Amino acid sequence: MRITLSLAALAAATLLSGCLDTQTERGIAGAAAGAVAADVLDENIVAGAALGALAGAASCGVPGLPPC
Repeated sequence: MRITLSLAALAAATLLSGCLDTQTERGIAGAAAGAVAADVLDENIVAGAALGALAGAASCGVPGLPPC
C-alpha cells in the first residue's frame, strides 16, 4: 500500500511539474518528486530531493514544456 501511494504521489507531482510557470515552482515540484522517488527506492531522500529540484529547475526552456 505504501509503494502504491508513493507512486501515485510521484505521478501527480510529475504531471503537475509541467504546468508550473516559474523556475522556482518547477524546482519545488521536482524536489517533491525526487524525494518520493528516493523513498520508494529506499535511497537517500535528501539527495533525491536535491536531484529532483535541479532537474525541475533545469526543465525551463525544454521544447514541449511551457516557457518560464
